[in-house]
Amino acid sequence: MCAQRKPVGPEPHPGYFSDDLAAADPEVAAVVADELVRQQDGIELIASENLVSRAVLEVQGSVFTNKTVEGYPGGRYYGGAAPADAVERLAIERATRLFGCRFANVQPHSGSQANQAVYLALLEPGQRILSMALPAGGHLSHGATVNLTGKWFDVVPYGVRRQDGMIDYDEVAGLAQETRPKLIIAGGSAYPRLIDFARFREIADSVGAWLLVDMAHFAGLVAGGVHPSPLPHADVVTTTTYKSLRGPRGGVILCNDAALAKRFDQAVFPGLQGSVLLHTVAAKAVCLGEALRPEFQGYARRSLENARALAAVLAARGHTLVGGGTDTSLLLLDLQSTGPRGLTGDVASESLENAGLTCNKNAVPFDPQPPRVTSGLRLSSAVGTTRGFGTMEFEIVGGLIADVLSGLAAEPGDNRTAEAAAKRVVADLCQRFPIYPA
Repeated sequence: MCAQRKPVGPEPHPGYFSDDLAAADPEVAAVVADELVRQQDGIELIASENLVSRAVLEVQGSVFTNKTVEGYPGGRYYGGAAPADAVERLAIERATRLFGCRFANVQPHSGSQANQAVYLALLEPGQRILSMALPAGGHLSHGATVNLTGKWFDVVPYGVRRQDGMIDYDEVAGLAQETRPKLIIAGGSAYPRLIDFARFREIADSVGAWLLVDMAHFAGLVAGGVHPSPLPHADVVTTTTYKSLRGPRGGVILCNDAALAKRFDQAVFPGLQGSVLLHTVAAKAVCLGEALRPEFQGYARRSLENARALAAVLAARGHTLVGGGTDTSLLLLDLQSTGPRGLTGDVASESLENAGLTCNKNAVPFDPQPPRVTSGLRLSSAVGTTRGFGTMEFEIVGGLIADVLSGLAAEPGDNRTAEAAAKRVVADLCQRFPIYPA
């Protein structure tokens, strides 16, 4: 940090450069404090979340927030860009080293915008995409009808087998031959099992299609060496930097082809985005640097072990897991057979939140319920593992989830007893594994 400079004249805006948030805006400060308490005192099981390091928090609130640049390092459209170039080059170099690829674009504001940049680079409006259907575990940005991609492109969805919740590669191959897509997408937001990237490459080659793998939910496991990498097989890979990578909210595009890399760069800027969010790019550099350290491999390994421990407890308590288990840090619970009447995701997630266990309702394959209700719950080990939980703690968490769901199935209108009992155990676990100490 620079040394404090003494003012030589009257301060133009008293407190502007010196007051902290509590002094400048106590209302917002109070809400931030509430959120900190919520994170400290509850167990997060949402697959799209994680806990960033103190360093990531610091750089996200750094003076890079003040700087505007457009373009890429060495070719900016604004002056004063030397530090900006340095931090973006760091992020790029670390991304390529972490994932073993030649090119990376670290500017996308989100995973969805990273995907949009790929579409802009490779497709014309109206061309065909073959991607996993949203109810089967796909993602909104892969062509859901309510999303821009579903409105601008001709999207053909593939699903999973009803009997086991797994991708039917023969069906995907048949759809590809029948519909001749320009782009095939593998990856999603609620598919817990390994994806056969080599088979997808074979299918794409058979019809002359590009292959995009969206690894947003398992990128940290790839980085940690406990999940196969899609990069040897895909034309392009997209990911987010939060979730299992434990970084800021943002996206990255990865590839090994120089000509494609240039197209993706042009699609991000000037195609989709203007100014770079430099504070976020700097935070991406930090989290990618953290993922390059040996200890991150241990985190990735424990995330997978913990997810499987959680899945095992829930299965032993009679709950149905989509796909029969997990090969990632997320799992999907099908609630249709929970209790004599079954449960819905909205009711179950609300009761679990009352118990201090935050997860999200989620559609399951062939779900009879609408998206605002759903028949499933999506759970993840990512946050708890960052917090320090091991398999023993996740076995306890699995038991608490099962207890709350059992109470809900027995007494649909009032589950306060089960929620209160679980919340006491949650409070003890959170005290034993504290985060962000004052």
